[in-house]
Amino acid sequence: MPDATTRVIHLPDHLAAKDDPALLAADERFFATLSETLDARVAELADRLDAERRAPAGTGQEALDRDLEVHRLTARLRTLRRYGVDLCLGRIVSADGGDPVYVGRLGLTEGAGEPLLVDWRAPAAEPFFAATHGDPRGLASRRRYRWTLGRITDYWDEVFTPEGLEGHAALDDQSAFIASLGSSRSPRMRDVLGTIAADQDAVVRAGSRGALVVDGGPGTGKTVVALHRTAYLLYSDPRLGHRSGGVLFIGPSQPYLAYVSDVLPSLGEEGVRTCTLRELVPEGPGAGRSATPRWRG
Repeated sequence: MPDATTRVIHLPDHLAAKDDPALLAADERFFATLSETLDARVAELADRLDAERRAPAGTGQEALDRDLEVHRLTARLRTLRRYGVDLCLGRIVSADGGDPVYVGRLGLTEGAGEPLLVDWRAPAAEPFFAATHGDPRGLASRRRYRWTLGRITDYWDEVFTPEGLEGHAALDDQSAFIASLGSSRSPRMRDVLGTIAADQDAVVRAGSRGALVVDGGPGTGKTVVALHRTAYLLYSDPRLGHRSGGVLFIGPSQPYLAYVSDVLPSLGEEGVRTCTLRELVPEGPGAGRSATPRWRG
């Protein structure tokens, strides 16, 4: 096991009971592999990006394809460098047994092509967000991590079946979601993805045909859902995928859109177009209020 200076899992003293090799051995092995894979992937992407930038630009469609590939590689590299091993949100264990499945902000494979991290938007990751004690979605247990400066400073296990206890779960008096609501969050929602609730996840993953209206009072998570749904649709809808289309995110103000533009890359997507309502009218951002009298019923 790595020493205290190199371990990804670094629990404070008052959580010493949870810092047990029987509880964390599988995670220690996973994060060691993840760290090595990330280093190799970053080096590989940097080399590919350098090669693309040095290659002749060409003309027409060839030039467009080259620019799109440069953009794609740049976005992927930026995300991997931004997070490191804290790309991982948590893990799930199936009631059928087998090794834990780790869920991440992005999907990642080992050198041999074996899945290492499952993208949070993939169908295989849905139970991580949607499972409840009333509907465990085939899970025996779920573990969520709390990250602080690239290290795990706490984690929570939820057990859905008696078999889940056999996985050496560390049970708390708080669920991960409740504990997260009580913790401080960064102003850029860095860790919100790991705390999406089942009802919010149902909205995020709803079908893309037709209009979807989400109504709720202040603080109910509408912005969280809208951002995650944007990233999910870009991943899952072939009409919006790479080289096939895009998403326009309309917000009330430029500060709000700046916030949106910072959060979306943390969900695995870059390049989403944003604008305010004023920018959609011919007058542009300088448009004033309409002089049309309000309708009176």
